[in-house]
Amino acid sequence: MKQIVSTTAAPKAIGPYSQAVIHNGLAYLSGQIPLHPDTGQIVEGGVAVQAEQVLLNLRAVLEAAGSSLGGVLKTTIYLRDMSHFAVVNEVYGRFFAENPPARATIQAARLPRDVEVEIDCIAVVH
Repeated sequence: MKQIVSTTAAPKAIGPYSQAVIHNGLAYLSGQIPLHPDTGQIVEGGVAVQAEQVLLNLRAVLEAAGSSLGGVLKTTIYLRDMSHFAVVNEVYGRFFAENPPARATIQAARLPRDVEVEIDCIAVVH
């Protein structure tokens, strides 16, 4: 049986998908893009600011799912331009300073709403 997770602390889904689904003790989070949860608008200020907002959004969905950044097992980072890897990696490292999860990073030809970064994850529900 799956449980659907939804929170107003993160941007609402902009399509026919859930912010997260819990099944067998794992939370599968949909990709988050740098939308501000209150306005639904893309945050301004470059790739570092966008990466931070994405991770804040992921954290909010994780908390709504009964998990946390510490419970994340795997992330996938999608970058519009791989030349932003170092900047995104630095921001990401602040959120996952200890025992970081497994990760894949790929360059995508195009991301929703033409953002610079999107991240999804799988986490253990505490």
